[in-house]
Amino acid sequence: MTTYGLLLFEGAEELDFAGPWEVFTVSAKLRAENQYADQAVLIAERPGPVRCNKGMRVLPDHTFEDHPPLDLLLVPGGNGTRSEVSNPVLIDWIRKTSAQAAWTTSVCTGALLLHEAGPARGRRVATHHAFEDELQARGDVTVVRDARYVIDGQLATSQGVSAGIDLALWLIGRLHGRDHARAVRNYIQYEPAPPYLADEPLAD
Repeated sequence: MTTYGLLLFEGAEELDFAGPWEVFTVSAKLRAENQYADQAVLIAERPGPVRCNKGMRVLPDHTFEDHPPLDLLLVPGGNGTRSEVSNPVLIDWIRKTSAQAAWTTSVCTGALLLHEAGPARGRRVATHHAFEDELQARGDVTVVRDARYVIDGQLATSQGVSAGIDLALWLIGRLHGRDHARAVRNYIQYEPAPPYLADEPLAD
């Protein structure tokens, strides 16, 4: 059994956690066919709806006080990290929970929270391209600027927003095998081929 815990807070970027949530829950669905009881849970400091970065309201499954033991902790980013980086309750919870989890992970500016809490100190990490300089300036961290996700021991971090899906697929491949990760990718039809690529000339 694998338990994935995804942190929620006011102003969390929706796709930072919803993308990995889709990967983890589809993984659990497919593994349930072989009698595995994996689960993904949403965790917040307090009960009640959490309003995310773009206005989505999400109801957490657990609070910091009553969640099950986690095999994997995922910390999203979003505008809310600006205030949560100074929230001692949340930072202390990340510090304690990451010490007990097999994997500690972040998407986007969630890396700022991991740095403040300690797991990202002295490590190689990825974050959203707009915040690479800010994270590097905090010191005691090496920001990798040309990788969609970065693995440093049992710490796994990704660039912004949609990059969390790539990270989550890598993680379930590491935990449950590449064939399983391919089956999840096929199920969610994740085959990126976006229109209007940044390096394409714009057409009239």
